[in-house]
Amino acid sequence: MTQPPPPPPQQPPQGGGFGPPPEQPPQDQPPQTPPPAAGPNLGKAPEPGYGYPQAPSTPQTHPQTPPQTPAPSAPQNPPQPPQGYGYPQGAPAPQPPQAPPGYGYPGQQPGPYGQPQQAPYGQPQPPYGQPGYGYPQQTMPHQPQAGQPGGKKLNTQLLIIVAAVVAIALIITGGVWYASSGKDEGRENDTAGQTGGTGGTDDDNGGTTSGKEKAPSDPSAKVLFQVPAPEVKNDSTVVVSGSWLTDKAYVKSGIAQIVGYDRDKGSALWKLPLAGPVCQASRHVTDDNLTAVLYQPEMPTKADPSHGCSQIALIDLDAGKRLWTKTVKSGDQLVNFDNITLSGKTIAVGSTSGGAAFDVSGKQLWSPKPTDSCYDAGYGGGDKLVAVRKCGPYDQRQLHIQTIDPKSGKVISEYKMTEGIEYASIVSTNPLVVAADVGDSAGDGSGISDFFSIDSKTGKLRTRISAPGEQFAARCEGITRVEACNLLAVGNDRLYLPTEEHDGTGKYSQTNEIVAFDLATGKQTGQRADAGDGYTISPLRMDGGNLIAYKRPPYDKGGQVVSIAGGSFKETTLLQNPATDSVRDVETSMSPEYSEFLYADGHLYMSKVYASKRSTVRDKEYLAVGFGTG
Repeated sequence: MTQPPPPPPQQPPQGGGFGPPPEQPPQDQPPQTPPPAAGPNLGKAPEPGYGYPQAPSTPQTHPQTPPQTPAPSAPQNPPQPPQGYGYPQGAPAPQPPQAPPGYGYPGQQPGPYGQPQQAPYGQPQPPYGQPGYGYPQQTMPHQPQAGQPGGKKLNTQLLIIVAAVVAIALIITGGVWYASSGKDEGRENDTAGQTGGTGGTDDDNGGTTSGKEKAPSDPSAKVLFQVPAPEVKNDSTVVVSGSWLTDKAYVKSGIAQIVGYDRDKGSALWKLPLAGPVCQASRHVTDDNLTAVLYQPEMPTKADPSHGCSQIALIDLDAGKRLWTKTVKSGDQLVNFDNITLSGKTIAVGSTSGGAAFDVSGKQLWSPKPTDSCYDAGYGGGDKLVAVRKCGPYDQRQLHIQTIDPKSGKVISEYKMTEGIEYASIVSTNPLVVAADVGDSAGDGSGISDFFSIDSKTGKLRTRISAPGEQFAARCEGITRVEACNLLAVGNDRLYLPTEEHDGTGKYSQTNEIVAFDLATGKQTGQRADAGDGYTISPLRMDGGNLIAYKRPPYDKGGQVVSIAGGSFKETTLLQNPATDSVRDVETSMSPEYSEFLYADGHLYMSKVYASKRSTVRDKEYLAVGFGTG
């Protein structure tokens, strides 16, 4: 994406389905009416070539309550926080021309890591606005375009044509999709998704033998605890990104602190103060529950709204201790970083100033070099370490996707993307999957038009999967945070994507599905998991060969967590939240699109990634909420 991202929402878009007309939508969200029905054409056989998905679907929003009479309405956009002190301002500016071609420039062979990577430090930094309070050199979630439902770009004539094509296809196929959707049985393989997929087989009853998450005797859940939203001053938006789950604690970032909470009671087990707000947090954790964060060296003020994300810290999530803090300098200037990840025992950080890495012992492994003609914009971690390396000037960019040895820094393999693609996101490192908005063609702010399945051993492209924004709901930021992807999962050598919402069978109801793509062929496997009328379903992570997914509820039900068998796609309910108004209001104040969701052992935790001062008088707001069974 090359357009500057919009501001973050104070509250994410509200979900829900159909409901009684007397119930009114939240104050920060206009009422709306679902557009005409035309869901994704899941009945059509995959197209040849790159596994292009089926016919376009009609984009839909997911109203929490229906209006009394159908009428045109405003799109469902996340409410915008005040754009005052501390919020990134300004439009994109071109980056400076790069130095003459050197290591990493198109045509060069990979060499030892830490060789020339970027232009001299101190030149103009990334083209996405000035740093703000608690949010230096970062970007905000994308919103739908104004005047179009969900930001999609389909006109009425096209919708009519698509609806007719879908109807004809369903008549011709006679429901072939439904008949075959459960027959692509799971298969053993030696690849695993970044989210934990290790393959798995199904038994004769369609159940899985590979997942750790088991259905409780009673999946009914209750609210375990609610963490109040922190107080924010000066009409600012502050990053509170980062949440982790260990055997001992649920851990969440606050404003200039990280807190460990009892998994069941929500009582604070420990508090770790920081000198300034957290900028970014690694989603990965070592076997002994260590993780890494980026934070500012001191608290911002009106006079100095940002001090840069220069502090790299290793955190012990069990003990609640900061084991060390490191910085990187270029000359006498501190380098500010945009993203952080962890792979094995290596912590890696990246930015337009280049990349750096440390061992968990604190030993520096590599750092930016002033003579670099290319630079590491960021890294993907987990099972392997993958760099997104940028070469060439701003208008002639070429991205190199490099799998590197996290210990030695040696480049193992490299795939060069087509020139002109400015941003890419690492969806998974094993198997290696990259997302990009090729030619800014997604058109919906999702940052995804295509997925690239790459052989991490050879650097060769296995297949390319087209994922039009009007059909699929996954999202990647990719501009500065190369691992910031959600609403998708990788496992069993497959990519799992949710479709966009479309009309359900009930009045005013919306729904969607999860479908699977084969990462070897790029074609859909024929597997499909239906959300159910009024629900929308989103992948959370892999559980061995199973997929864990969250179902956002309609107006009169609570949300669910389900396990989807890797072969049969049979759904098993792991957790069912209460349907009471008060609980559902808290649950739907967060969404998988704009919040952090963690599930394990019958516990579901939701938390926000931004904290903002309230602009209106509202009900109590929460930083995090925990649900649990039993």
